[in-house]
Amino acid sequence: MVGQFESGKDTVQELTESAATHIGAIATIITGAVRDIARETGSWLTDLIEMREAAGKAQADEARLHRTEPGD
Repeated sequence: MVGQFESGKDTVQELTESAATHIGAIATIITGAVRDIARETGSWLTDLIEMREAAGKAQADEARLHRTEPGD
């Protein structure tokens, strides 16, 4: 028969192992979420930069076209 001390030790050991497993799983979920948020934020900022550059090129093209129109 298992003594009270050993039973308590086994309970603490099981709780500690369970907590470590669950905390590890939660940390993995959080790490994945942070990674995904960083990836999406970076992608969004890249899109914004590309749109800004495209708008600048369109404005430069428009200005160039107005300068080269005949009759100026």
